[in-house]
Amino acid sequence: MAEPRFVGAIDQGTTSTRFMVFDHAGREVARHQLEHQQLLPRAGWVEHNPIEIWERTSAVIQTALAKAGLQADDLAAVGITNQRETTFVWDRHTGRPLTAAIVWQDTRTDAIAAALDRDGRGDVIRHRAGLPPATYFSGGKLQWILQNVPGAREAAEAGDALFGTADTWLLWNLTGGPDGGVHVTDVTNAGRTMLMDLETLDWDDELLSFFEVPRAMLPTIRESSAVAGRPFGVTRLHGPFGGEVPITGILGDQQAATVGQVCFAPGEAKNTYGTGNFMLLNTGTEIVRSQAGLLTTPAYRLGDEPCVYALEGSIAVTGSAVQWLRDQLGIISGAGESEALARQVDDNGGVYFVPAFSGLFAPYWRSDARGAIVGLSRFNTNAHLARATLEAICFQSRDVVEAMCADSGVHLEVLKVDGGVTLNSLCMQIQADVLGVPVSRPVVPETTALGAAYAAGLSVGYWASTDELRENWREDVRWEPQWDDERRTSAYARWKKAVQRTLDWVEVD
Repeated sequence: MAEPRFVGAIDQGTTSTRFMVFDHAGREVARHQLEHQQLLPRAGWVEHNPIEIWERTSAVIQTALAKAGLQADDLAAVGITNQRETTFVWDRHTGRPLTAAIVWQDTRTDAIAAALDRDGRGDVIRHRAGLPPATYFSGGKLQWILQNVPGAREAAEAGDALFGTADTWLLWNLTGGPDGGVHVTDVTNAGRTMLMDLETLDWDDELLSFFEVPRAMLPTIRESSAVAGRPFGVTRLHGPFGGEVPITGILGDQQAATVGQVCFAPGEAKNTYGTGNFMLLNTGTEIVRSQAGLLTTPAYRLGDEPCVYALEGSIAVTGSAVQWLRDQLGIISGAGESEALARQVDDNGGVYFVPAFSGLFAPYWRSDARGAIVGLSRFNTNAHLARATLEAICFQSRDVVEAMCADSGVHLEVLKVDGGVTLNSLCMQIQADVLGVPVSRPVVPETTALGAAYAAGLSVGYWASTDELRENWREDVRWEPQWDDERRTSAYARWKKAVQRTLDWVEVD
């Protein structure tokens, strides 16, 4: 039998799921992608249908393989990358979800997060888990399900209910579901729950007690790239792959992009532009505890090597603000039109848009904030609003860069970028202007899927080392700053002023 020629990657994101196949040079060989529904049952609630996500995952795998004429035997391994904090709970015997998946953007747990901070438990979570108590993370969502979904707590305490993020849900189904499905996650996903100790890389009993979560419902925490000879699981013959393929890579989406951008050295950083923005700075094997509103999080763990950590700035609304222009305001018919509309004006005309739809994430962590458009006059047009939306993406990223510099002392020399918004050349030019450093996009922009493939391939020897992965990275486009220091400073000062207008808008119990 011929040696497998490729590695596959499942990329289960907030708005869609795709399956991609890569060759040894990191080039795309096959791809298929499908969107899934965004369920918004009430203000602040964002949900997904777990069954729909599993069905779409199966469909994209089958379609991508069929279009490229590939079979299971052509794949050396498969990796999984995923939206991280979205919370799934299901029955281990039937595979039936106990409720809809609660998405990372959902804010129904604001009272839970606020209560943690009032009595001092929040400080324990910050130190031990590296995260502030916030609606963003899985622990509060899981607590809400156990408190509010009929029968959920009883099932959890009896060992009949399982918890996982999207990686765990898909791995369990791919490896048999109720018939022997593997219940595993990796350090990067477990590190987004407020339930894992950063030092031990295991579930922490005191943190579990804060959220009243039974340990029995939690997946086993493993490395991100499986130790050689110990895959996380193997796909079933009757599954979407139509054969047995080892699943050997699991990474949360932003950590996968870090690997895909080959940020393997301390001080290297990447920024992913998707539904939200997520910037990670590699801090090596040292746990750097943020004093400036960032998250301390596992970046990856390759095999039995020590865990590598990162500082992360998570921004809730960036690309989804462009979607808001399309879907709610109707001033563009497609995301691609935002660039053409914004190019009709030379600047924002004094308009600043802070898209705090779900509060503000890093570095503010203010769940009481709400979106605001400020500085309007009768002179302004929809083009100014489109430009202000692109600028909001870039100013929020500068907020995170400022915090990273304060925490790490590292001055950013160049920003590696990836994700769908990077196809908007005007937005990337504004990003370089706002930061005052070059912005660099690689030839393969789908670095999230590529990172999952890299993690899987390293495990089975398809790639020998991270040095080999570095050789695959190639720059496609570089944007150099064009603003002078005075314009950069004054524009950022007005942005900070606009942010202040969003605070204290809603009451948090």
